[in-house]
Amino acid sequence: MCRYGINAYKPHYACFECKKTFKRKLIVDIDRDFKDWEKQSHKCPECGGLTANMGLDFESPKKSNLKAWNHIKDLYETGITFHSCGCTGPGYIPKDKSTLIDFLNEKKEIYIENLRFWMTRIEPKTESEKSKDWDKNSHFLFSLPSEFKTGTKKKRKTDLKKAVEYWTEKVNLIEENIKKTTGNNV
Repeated sequence: MCRYGINAYKPHYACFECKKTFKRKLIVDIDRDFKDWEKQSHKCPECGGLTANMGLDFESPKKSNLKAWNHIKDLYETGITFHSCGCTGPGYIPKDKSTLIDFLNEKKEIYIENLRFWMTRIEPKTESEKSKDWDKNSHFLFSLPSEFKTGTKKKRKTDLKKAVEYWTEKVNLIEENIKKTTGNNV
């Protein structure tokens, strides 16, 4: 079992100051009705600082491997952690700073491509236009969160302004993460 159950495995919390990881009992293990279990924060038992939830599949480097710890901190600060249910793993994790920068730049290009699509989007009107639009642009349409879409399946509309704001924010955040990682201006 992934999240619940007697044998549920616990997320790993990392203290970047102490270079240690800890597993914590989740409040949901004690109180099954607790709703904000993912927002639960934990302090390091050594220094008292807040720890970073690195996920279920995190394996910490040796305490003496400062380069690896700095890289793990860079990953965390850019939003890359080791969360999954254990079945498929956490997905791609860049192994060093240069691959992290390449990864972030690739994501930035995808975000910019999505932003351009939504900035120039003209909603199709007829069924024929909708069908052609779906065939040509489904990857853009799927990559937008459902809260920006309204109407029924046949009469679906997208809030273009919110879509542009969403992708603009994603581009800005990834640029900030690249800047943090490289220590330079983008």
